Amino acid sequence: MFSFQPAQTRPTHTIAAQRSFQRVSVNVDGRLMLADHEEYPCIVIDMSPGDVSLICAGQPRVNERIIAYLDHLGRLEGNVLSLSNDGFVMSINATERKREKLAAQLTWIANKHELGLPEDRRHDRLTPRNTLTELTLEDGSRYTCRLMDLSLSGAAVDVEIRPVIGTPVRLGNMRGRVVRHFMEGVAIEFASVQSREALTEFL
Repeated sequence: MFSFQPAQTRPTHTIAAQRSFQRVSVNVDGRLMLADHEEYPCIVIDMSPGDVSLICAGQPRVNERIIAYLDHLGRLEGNVLSLSNDGFVMSINATERKREKLAAQLTWIANKHELGLPEDRRHDRLTPRNTLTELTLEDGSRYTCRLMDLSLSGAAVDVEIRPVIGTPVRLGNMRGRVVRHFMEGVAIEFASVQSREALTEFL
């Protein structure tokens, strides 16, 4: 199970020192705009909350400002750090809060193939932006948990307890039942398919 951890201290003169997190391999499509306002499709091949490596037909210059729109991750701005034969690495200019959200989103993307519920396949996964919530059991006991995967029909949460499979629970305001355990927590199937509006507290 992937989880972002701070990278080890590196010499300050290396490009890697601009990253405070390790990169994770992902496959995310998007579009980007170079400084001359030309737009190109792109594919992210690996990324951290501090920088991103992309494949792209457009060839920018080192230090050129880039604006990218990436599936699941939204709008990012940065500057080109280095070039390759088929793309480039760009920094991500963001606040600490934005980097924390990116870390949560990247963790979700990196883990979703492990966490996806079989029942979930019918519904698009959503990228939770507010990941902290509560899991409530029938006896009223509440546990703080973190969303790792979310769709209209279910969710996977990082939580300290492991209720028996089949246990009725409430995630935020949504009722469901535990359908699977994994290392960090549990997978939940909602009692009914939710609307996007019902999930707005997480999005």
